Parts: sequence; structure tokens; C-alpha cells
Amino acid sequence: MAGRHRLLLENAQQLVLVCSRGQEYLRGEAAASLAVLPEASLVVGLDGCIKAVGQADVIRSQFSGATFERIIDCSGKCVLPGLVDAHTHPVWAGDRVHEFAMKLAGASYMEIHQAGGGIHFTVEHTRKATEEELFNTFKHRLERMRRAGSTLVECKSGYGLNLETELKMLRVIERAKQSMDIGISSTYCGAHSVPKGKTATEATDDIINNHLPKLKELKLSGEIHVNNIDVFCEKGVFDLDSTRRILQAGKDIGLQINFHGDELHPMKSAELGAELGARAISHLEEVSDEGITAMARSKCAAVLLPTTAYMLRLKQPQARKMLEEGVIVALGSDFNPNAYCFSMPMVMHLACVNMKMSMNEALAAATINAAYALGKSDTHGSIETGKQGDLLVINSSRWEHLIYQFGGHEALIDYVIVKGKVVYQNERCGTMSSY
Repeated sequence: MAGRHRLLLENAQQLVLVCSRGQEYLRGEAAASLAVLPEASLVVGLDGCIKAVGQADVIRSQFSGATFERIIDCSGKCVLPGLVDAHTHPVWAGDRVHEFAMKLAGASYMEIHQAGGGIHFTVEHTRKATEEELFNTFKHRLERMRRAGSTLVECKSGYGLNLETELKMLRVIERAKQSMDIGISSTYCGAHSVPKGKTATEATDDIINNHLPKLKELKLSGEIHVNNIDVFCEKGVFDLDSTRRILQAGKDIGLQINFHGDELHPMKSAELGAELGARAISHLEEVSDEGITAMARSKCAAVLLPTTAYMLRLKQPQARKMLEEGVIVALGSDFNPNAYCFSMPMVMHLACVNMKMSMNEALAAATINAAYALGKSDTHGSIETGKQGDLLVINSSRWEHLIYQFGGHEALIDYVIVKGKVVYQNERCGTMSSY
């Protein structure tokens, strides 16, 4: 096949497709066995999409007359889909390292929150920060996520709680969408906490009557494109009724429902999400059996966050029960000032060790299922013809090393590729062993 193309990755020891039949998601037994091609190559076209995937000799013959902007020899290495981080809070000012010390001394998340710390501490600092300051720190965080293999990231607002600061955060996210080589799904999370001086009912009314109409206006003008709506449905924050009102109002203006539920207390969030047609619900440490059944039936993804349960010493989400009952299980880092982790490889490792997921299940959860949770599994999350050429090349002959080596991704990830373009190359990979 003649013509010019953007990228040829050739002779990979393992090409981890994840899916090979255009599946939207993998659940149950399908998530336990991934599609992997040995001794394989792939081609990405000038439009950034995958043009061909197959055995190395077949691709070599098929594209014998073609030219490529870049050719990478992947002999002895593995190629995987770019990782998808389905839950982050990456735009904020003011770290909370002092609160980590408080937690280690025994303070709970809600005790710190009720004392004016937690989200409220970050809100105060984020409100004071300029848009430029927020963008610069956000950009560096995205770059660190990308170096750890994430090529599509869900990014929330939620540290403003007033319209002015929420819009400032969403403008920062929009700016990164337009200027950086990384996929972003943006989420309005103005109901992350009840602002000081307001009741939950007053905050709910403000969001429905003021925030959401403004988002609709800015979407129509093309200034800001928000994809999802989020609420922290929790005891002492937004109750089930307030959550329902906000999520329905967001859905009415075209936003996907993707919210925090059943984290610290059983709230029947999963049942509500299934009823409202939610795309995804995050956390779910305290989900009910009925909620799990409802999520499986409605194909609502469970975005599990191993770092949160680990750092807050919460009970682990019931990943095995969800998998066995047919829930679409995805993973996210929950990067935020309370859970400072950029690395989806580390998240996958924690999911395997603490939530008893297999490595296959964890990779499916961090690729195709995380993409599904963001409504993007038609373009992201697997290596298939027609999908976006977002890829990782790792310096190992078996892909499982990406999960097995806890904290080892810096020596393992050789290339990160977005739309067929190398956006990160690890200069040290060729000079040091990843074993």
C-alpha cells in the first residue's frame, strides 16, 4: 500500500490490542482475557488514526511501497493502548501535605472537612489564584500524567464552588484541550462541596438557576465545551434529592452524568445513577448489593479509585463482586490534593493487590472501560483500525511488567504516542535495564 503515513511501529514482541472486535467495553469473562498479537506491527495515518494492525511480515508486505514520518523498531518491546485516567481533580492551588500528616495521626476525611480543611482549604487557595497560575500548574500535572502513560484524562472543576471560579477552572481545562497533545474529557463539578454560608438546598438552586444556564450559553458560543456533570453525593454534603436535581438539570443541557457516589456512607447513589442513565459513578466503597445489580443492568460504569481507599484507609470497593455481576469496571487515579498520584500503572497495581483484580482486568479497566466511562470508547481505549493512534511502547518483552513493577513506569515507558505523534520519549530507556 503506497502513500505517506505518520508512524510505523514494527516488530513488537507483544501488541496488546485489548479489544479486536469493536467492543464498547469488556465485562465479566471478556475482561479477563485480552486480545494480544505476538510479533506484530501497526500503522498510524496522517490523520492520527490507526490504519492497520497485524503480523509484522503481513504489515511489511502490505506497506512495502509506503513512506512514514517516523519508524520505531519495537523488537523485544510491547505496545499497548494509551492509558485512560477516568477520574481526576487536577486544577487547583495550595497543596494539603499538612493534612496528610493529620490523617496519619488518625483524623478522618470528614473530620478535616468539617474543621474547614479538605476541599474548603483548596477552594480558598484556588479562588485566589490567577488563571495563568492555575494553567501552569495544571499543564505540568498533565505532562507528568502523560509521562506515566495516560493519553486521555478526565479533568474536573470543583474547587471554586462559585460561578466565577468554576468558570476560571473550566477555561483552564479548555485551554489545555486546545493547546496540549493529550485527550481531555472535562467535567463540571460545582457540587463538589456546599460553599461556606450556603445550605445544600441554596447551593443546589444556585447551580441549577445560575451555573448550568451559563455553561449552556458558553457551550453555544463555543467558548467552553464541558462533557460531564458531577456531584459529591454524600452525607453532610449533597443528599440524594439535591444530587438528583443537579444531575437531571445537567443531563437536560446535554452533559453526561458521571458522579461521586457511595464513598463514605451508603447513599443509594448507584441506584440513582442507574435510574437517571448515568454514564459512570465513582468511588462506590459503600455501594449496596442492589446498587451493583442496578449498575450492571443499566451498563453504568463503576470508576474505582484504589488510591483513595489506600490513602484514606477506607474499605476497598467490591471490585470482584462487581466484575462477577457484570458491572463495567473502570479505574481512575483520583489525582487531587488529598490523593496525590499521577500514575495509572500504580493505580492498576493497587487494583490488583488491594481489590483482587487480575492484571488483564486492571488493564481493561484502565483502557477500554475507562474510555467507555467517558463516552469515548469508540475512539480510544484499544488498538483497532480506525481508532485514534494513542499508544505506549514499553521496554519489556511482556506487557504485564507495566503493572508488576510497582512504581517502575519511569524506566519502563519508552514512548508515549498521541495521534501517531511521539509526545514523550524516555531518553534513558535505551541505556538502562527495565528489569
